[in-house]
Amino acid sequence: MMSHRLEQFRKFRERMNQRIFDQKNQQVNRFFGLDTKAYQDGALDARTKEIAGLAASMVLRCDDCISYHIIRCKELGVRDEELWEVFNIGLIVGGSIVIPHLRRAVELLDEINGEQPAPGSAE
Repeated sequence: MMSHRLEQFRKFRERMNQRIFDQKNQQVNRFFGLDTKAYQDGALDARTKEIAGLAASMVLRCDDCISYHIIRCKELGVRDEELWEVFNIGLIVGGSIVIPHLRRAVELLDEINGEQPAPGSAE
């Protein structure tokens, strides 16, 4: 069963992407197309590209991007152990300012995995 937060994220993304595409702005639509194509299999497979995107998003501190890449990584079979190594790279490169984003990333990962918050944790 999809978590409420994950469902909200996907619905919002789909709704707003459609709103943006409906404007038929050639430059904006081309950028979206480039973004989509950048993560397709090439010399690097899509899985590796999503991992790279996650690390970059952590350093850039973009929660929406982090969420998207975690979701895609899980869809592409990236194991939690691998994600934790990516989280570590993001933290090392980005520094302590990444910690709040790491917290939200781990919360989403737990939701995707169907785990409950630890006893005594704030929601």
